[in-house]
Amino acid sequence: MDNDFQNNNDNQEEQEPQKEEKPSSALIEKIQQLGQTNVPQLSVDSRIHCLTIIGQIEGHLALPPQNKTTKYEHILPQLVAIEQNPKIEGVLIILNTVGGDVEAGLAISEMIASISKPTVSIVLGGGHSIGVPIAVSCDYSFIAETATMTIHPIRLTGLVIGVPATFEYLDKMQERVVNFVTKHSKITEETFKELMFAKGNLTRDIGTNVIGVDAVNYGLIDEVGGLGPAMKKLNEMIDQNKEKNEGLIQ
Repeated sequence: MDNDFQNNNDNQEEQEPQKEEKPSSALIEKIQQLGQTNVPQLSVDSRIHCLTIIGQIEGHLALPPQNKTTKYEHILPQLVAIEQNPKIEGVLIILNTVGGDVEAGLAISEMIASISKPTVSIVLGGGHSIGVPIAVSCDYSFIAETATMTIHPIRLTGLVIGVPATFEYLDKMQERVVNFVTKHSKITEETFKELMFAKGNLTRDIGTNVIGVDAVNYGLIDEVGGLGPAMKKLNEMIDQNKEKNEGLIQ
């Protein structure tokens, strides 16, 4: 009997350290992924999904591993899942991007614009180049007071345009960007093209760097603000959408 009792105690002592490994591994994972151990936990029933688009938008070609990228093949399935999930009632898009692949950026923009649920975007730091269509693709857009948006023509870095067909292709792609931005914001086509082809604003290049309030004055972005105003606006839009749907059902 004594031997049995000792064996049971040994088994319990062997099992106890295994239980302590779980929280420690969870802490390590938090440090690796988020850089800290204590992070706020979102409720499972949260009705808002936050989608971040940061760094360079990666398209059909893989960028070097040291580049901070947002891969469009990761974003598109998330947008499909958001549309299908009935628990998600609104989407918050946080942008801090230098731009990237034009077709990938337009694909993300078209997907966001076609979501049936309320969407709000915030430009923090920068929403440059192809980040501009993504920012305006939402139902309502915000920009931080110190954030910037660079508007410039489409270009192929390092390639010499040697045939008219290549130039024509770039021109048509540029028109797609211009049409999308003017359709989903209050800026006119003439004003947007003036900003795009302006000389002297960018060193040794053409285009315009638009900062905070200027983006709102041009009609590109709806309002200057950060996280608080954006969340307030999104919750208002969700409530309005609910009332509208309830009215249709009745």
